[in-house]
Amino acid sequence: MPAGSAVGIPLRRLLIRSAAGAAAVGALCSTGLLRPRQVLAAEWNRAGFTATSLAEALKASGATASVESGAITIKAVEISENGAQVPCEIISSIANSQSIAVFVDKNPMPLAASMSFANGALPRVRLQLKMAESSRIRVVVKTDDGKTYHASREVRVTLGGCSA
Repeated sequence: MPAGSAVGIPLRRLLIRSAAGAAAVGALCSTGLLRPRQVLAAEWNRAGFTATSLAEALKASGATASVESGAITIKAVEISENGAQVPCEIISSIANSQSIAVFVDKNPMPLAASMSFANGALPRVRLQLKMAESSRIRVVVKTDDGKTYHASREVRVTLGGCSA
């Protein structure tokens, strides 16, 4: 195709505009003029996720005084052949559930997951847990008035997925 053909000119113009735009954004970033004004990621529970014992993780998550509840459903396999992927589904029927935290008692770091829900969201999650060995899965649900409830289920693992 000749250099001055009708098809080559629009493509060349598009490439020049794209390169000029990228150069402008790069210059703004390097001078510090283009910075995010608001951090979009939510605060995370560093103390809970780095705790090495169940008691520490429960304390850091504010779940030490939880009450056992039958309104929390934990659907998980009884025996998992691979601890690297243990499927789990959690459903809370507790009114005004605000957050769900999942703990695996015998993991090197027991707090496995923590999810928050906006007002009116259905408190239901599916996740793949990583388990070091056979252990109890403990689920703690916090309501918008600050009350905490828990339920647990035992899962046997034949091949561990975490290294201690």
